[in-house]
Amino acid sequence: MIRVFLLDDHEVVRRGLVDLLQTGGDIEVIGESGSAREAAARIPALRPDVAVLDARLPDGNGIDVCRDVRAVDSSIKGLILTSYEDDEALFAAIMAGASGYVLKQIRGTDLVDAIRRVAAGQSLLDPQVTQRVLERIRNGVEQPRELASLTDQERRILEHVAEGLTNREIAARMFLAEKTVKNYVSSLLAKLGLERRTQAAVLATKLLGDHPHG
Repeated sequence: MIRVFLLDDHEVVRRGLVDLLQTGGDIEVIGESGSAREAAARIPALRPDVAVLDARLPDGNGIDVCRDVRAVDSSIKGLILTSYEDDEALFAAIMAGASGYVLKQIRGTDLVDAIRRVAAGQSLLDPQVTQRVLERIRNGVEQPRELASLTDQERRILEHVAEGLTNREIAARMFLAEKTVKNYVSSLLAKLGLERRTQAAVLATKLLGDHPHG
């Protein structure tokens, strides 16, 4: 069984999703919430396979919840449910380590399929877009002044943050102590004018906000 947690502030939407997901026979909804704060606390305790997270909530957003949850337990996959599609939201989802990003207009059967694929370890993020985001960080295309101030090591760590890795995973990949990675993250956030890792979406605005589309 695929264990799923639902975060959406509309009870009618949640009821519909519960009914839809549980008809397949292989998905079990083990928890639900309409509050970002409550979900961030409950999801790591319940340990679902997939958390379906509404992007916009009265007390926060699903992207921050995804980041906070994955910082505690990176085995929990995040699927962001949003009513609009733009580079900025997509960038923020990638930075938060989400496995997928689906529009609310999606057909019910497609959402069930998306949850199954994410649970199986697949990413639903368009590889080309993910690649474009990572290349912007790597090459500093039209890079803002702040990005130019990062050292090579900080930029590499920022790339890993963009891939959704936790400090522990970054430490393992770069053969550094977790505390060292934490210091690097603090340093690069300070240089980028951010207070917390959860404000990585601000970086998205800087990197993707001004470039011409096409």
